[in-house]
Amino acid sequence: MKTFETIIPLFALVGASTALAGAVAPRDSFQTVTVKGNAFFAGKDRFYIRGVDYQPGGSSDLVDPIANSDTCKRDIAEFKKLNINTVRVYSVDNSANHDECMDALKAAGIYLALDVNTPFYSLRQDKPDQSYNHVYLQNVFATIDAFHKYDNTLLFFSGNEVINNVATSVTAKWVKAVGRDMKQYIGTRGYRAIPVGYSAADIDDNRLETAEYMNCGTDDQRVDFFAFNDYSWCNPSSFTTSTWSQKVDAFSNYSIPIFLSEYGCTKTDRTWAEIPVLYSDKMTPVYSGGLVYEYTKQGDAKQAKFGLVEIDGTDATERPDFKTLQKAFSDLSLPSGDGGYKSSGSASKCPPKSETFLEDTDSLPAMPAQAQQYFKNGAGPGVGLKGTGSQDVGAESSGTATAGSGTVTETASGAGSSSTKKADSGSLRAPDMSVAPLVCGMVVIFCSFLGATLL
Repeated sequence: MKTFETIIPLFALVGASTALAGAVAPRDSFQTVTVKGNAFFAGKDRFYIRGVDYQPGGSSDLVDPIANSDTCKRDIAEFKKLNINTVRVYSVDNSANHDECMDALKAAGIYLALDVNTPFYSLRQDKPDQSYNHVYLQNVFATIDAFHKYDNTLLFFSGNEVINNVATSVTAKWVKAVGRDMKQYIGTRGYRAIPVGYSAADIDDNRLETAEYMNCGTDDQRVDFFAFNDYSWCNPSSFTTSTWSQKVDAFSNYSIPIFLSEYGCTKTDRTWAEIPVLYSDKMTPVYSGGLVYEYTKQGDAKQAKFGLVEIDGTDATERPDFKTLQKAFSDLSLPSGDGGYKSSGSASKCPPKSETFLEDTDSLPAMPAQAQQYFKNGAGPGVGLKGTGSQDVGAESSGTATAGSGTVTETASGAGSSSTKKADSGSLRAPDMSVAPLVCGMVVIFCSFLGATLL
């Protein structure tokens, strides 16, 4: 529902050493999340997104909620009560330091789903060709630079509700191009393969066509996941009445993860009866959970109905929705095993132009030539939330890209990887050996002490 893209102009001695190893294990053993088939996995375990959308103040009073340690720690205490594992943040200040909040989220077992756009550094629906430029991409890449280092950065959204009716479906190729460029930047810079995808609006006209379009073409062009906002379950309702069963059927052969980027009825009181269904074996073969909209009460009378907490200064007061959601999550049982996911699948077929989906080409615009420098040198500093904007400035695309041109073949010298050639390593990490020297040293001391005693 937040639509930044529509604005126009995350043994005693040995025992002592073992205890020390245990003390540091939680930080070092935190699992990064990867995509396998049509699902997310944390190590060998299926990962279901169980979270909330989190942007206190909204777009009208935009602040970065994970740049202020006092604010985020206050809210993390509430997140822990809800037993969630993910928060979505729609805009961040990419010039700020996020270490303290990201570490606090990580300590609580919470991942970050992050949108890379801000209101004035985003695609314009009326001028997608003009707003897709090197100044815009620099700021997107700077956000990736700021967050790739955190193990609990779960994923990046390349866009949110850019396509929100039939007319705006003409922007699809530019939205998809941004995702391609983000994936290539992450790979070329040698960063961990953080999934990149798109969050679609709650519209029936072209939801399926948009999903197919984002997942068609060559691997470099395709998104890593597809999410959409869905407010259709309003009590009294059911799996069928809500149309959720029809959507599961429609996406049954979709080959990448799907989840709800926003959900929760906006018309009636929320009882969260949809939660046990969303995480049941009726849906987990296709869906990977979702994000409740939203954490804070804000905005107009309609929006104010569905905030989980009300913020007044430094205090957060739980509203009735909070208690109901807390119980729904505490009662939740996940399917055993892998939830029936599909380990493999094929790219979707690109949808044809139609009365409801106006994109008429499978080809994508070439990345602006001036943005190529960022792959080698890095993006440089982010402009934060105070920049003058990118939508009317910057070098635009000069033509059509060749399919496969976004494939990563090398990593930049001195970038995030020590190798100049890209390895398909996913999120594999070398074991952390930081405790080993200490343990070995203590064993040597013990053995020396034992030998002296025997003498």
